[in-house]
Parts: sequence; C-alpha cells; structure tokens
Amino acid sequence: MRFSSRSARQLALAAGVLSFASLTACNKGGGDFAKTKSGIEYKIFKKVGNSYERREIGPDGDPTYKDRVGKFLLGNMQYRTGKDSVLQNTRRDVGLPVPLPLQELKQKGMPDEALSLLQPGDSGVFRFQVDSLIKPKSGQPVPPFLRRGGNVVQMFVSTTDKLITQAEAQAMQPELQKRAMAAQLKQRMASPEYAKQMQAQKDAQAKAMATPEVQAQLKKDDAVLQEYIKKNGLTVQKTPSGIYYQVLKPGTGAPAKAGQTVSVNYNGTLLSGKQFDSSDKAGKPIDFPLGQGAVIPGWDEGIALLNKGSRAILLIPSPLAYGTRGAGADIPANSPLRFEVELVDVQ
Repeated sequence: MRFSSRSARQLALAAGVLSFASLTACNKGGGDFAKTKSGIEYKIFKKVGNSYERREIGPDGDPTYKDRVGKFLLGNMQYRTGKDSVLQNTRRDVGLPVPLPLQELKQKGMPDEALSLLQPGDSGVFRFQVDSLIKPKSGQPVPPFLRRGGNVVQMFVSTTDKLITQAEAQAMQPELQKRAMAAQLKQRMASPEYAKQMQAQKDAQAKAMATPEVQAQLKKDDAVLQEYIKKNGLTVQKTPSGIYYQVLKPGTGAPAKAGQTVSVNYNGTLLSGKQFDSSDKAGKPIDFPLGQGAVIPGWDEGIALLNKGSRAILLIPSPLAYGTRGAGADIPANSPLRFEVELVDVQ
C-alpha cells in the first residue's frame, strides 16, 4: 500500500518540532489571520532561535515555493473543527515522520496551497471554510458534525527544517504502513461493537473445536506430529490446544499481545518438506494484527508465544490451520503444517 498525497498529508508526523499545544498558544496570541486570494486564512510562524515569530507572506504566496516543488516536508499535522474538536492528530495516530508532498498547485484554496506557504522549519495554522473543501459540484454533502463544528476546518502544521526527496519518502512507506495499520486497529478495538464481534468469533471457534469430528482429527494429527518430532530430533513444547513449538533463537522483551501489529518472516511447508508459501516470495515480512482472526488460528496462538527477534518452529495441527477445506492445490485437507517463523517487529 502506498500513501496518496492526500493520505500522506493526513498522516504527517515528525518529532522535535513545535508542539500543537505551543502552536495553539501562538495562534491565540499571534494576531489576526492573514488571507490568501483563494480564501485560506492563515498564520505562519518561523523559528528564530528558540522562539517563533510571525512570517509575513505576500499576496501572491511564497515566491521560493517553485524551488521546493517535487520535494517533501516533514511535519506534524492536526485537523480540528471550528470549535476545536480534534478530527485527526497525527502525533497520536502514527508516531513517525511522514512526508508532506509539495506539488504544483493546480487548485487554489486547498491544503496543497496551505503547505506551499510553509518553508522548512515553519509552523502554521490554516482555516478553511467547509464549503470550499467539499465542493457542491462533487455531489457530497457536508457532514453534519462539520456544520455543527462551526462550518470551519482548521489545520495545524509544524515542520522540521528538512526537505526530503521522493526516493526518501518512498523508503519510509513500509514503516508508515505498519504504524497506520496499528493506529486503525487501535481505534477499531476501542469500539464496543468490535469487541462483541471478536468474542462471537472466539465462541464460534471454540464450539467448532469441541465437535467430535475435530477432536478426532486433533488426536490423529497429534500422533503424526509426535512421529515427525521424533524423526527430526526436535525439542519442542506443546500448548493445550495441540500446537508444538521450538524456539530456535530467543528474542527480547515481552511476548507479542493480541491487538498489536506484528511483522513476521516465515517459511511454510507440509510435513513432507514441500514448501507452500514463504515471505521470501514477497521480499518482506508479512504484517498483521495479532489475535484478530487475520491469519490461521495456529498463527494467532503461536506468534503470541514469541517476543521480538525470536525465531521458532511451529507445528500446527490441521484444525488450527486450514482444516477440512485445505488451501488450494498446495495444502490438502486435514494437513498438519510446519512453519519456521521470525518475529521481526511488534507495534
């Protein structure tokens, strides 16, 4: 997943710059708003030593912007309603520097133009009339909460003194993707409806595992796995559900917990040794939210046994893998599976 220019702006964050609390204070004591020809109200502050002073912009914008087009700022960004209700706070939601694209201005009065007024190291407060952001001709009605919030959207931006290239911005994408996914999951998990959904999923899995057919398959698979362990000289531990695991390399820190986003390198094989999947094919670890049903049950349980940096073997009975349905032509029905996994990161 690559961030579009809009999503990059909305997920922008950098450390070591003017905090939003300080920027809010500057805003309240920083005089009246100036206004662009397109209608954006703004206050821009430049860093002078350890303090910030107002930066004045001419009616035609910043003439030096043409030298920055195609590059990226790094900055904190927060959106609020006109009554200061926070719509988005990137310091809270992402926690890493994110590139702010500086593009050729094709449409005035929008956030792109606001960013064009900022030089590296600047901070700014911008006010947009909601009707100018959500054009009537788009056919999209203005959300009622924005109307109730004063019909204004405020954008607070604090930037570092660094510009980066497109290549540098692209190199940041994998980590930004993980952070964004973790933030989205955290928001979802806070919902009572989501908690009910996850509990219903766990109850359904427990009910399925308790059926006579599944219990019989677990017993059959356990005999097969014990024979495999003996034949291959493995030193394993067994979980109550029937997963066998051997830690090849201990990691550090606490074990990964349900709800955290984990990054895992893996190699999956049948007990015959035939490979059916590997993260090497993608050239990068797989990222997923742990304990949320995004992967097979054996992974949700097995990865939770590990901490960051661990490498391990997981031997998973078929009911905790792909069960009676199998997985395409590579994994037959009722197949116990072997995975070699490395827990690369935990967010």
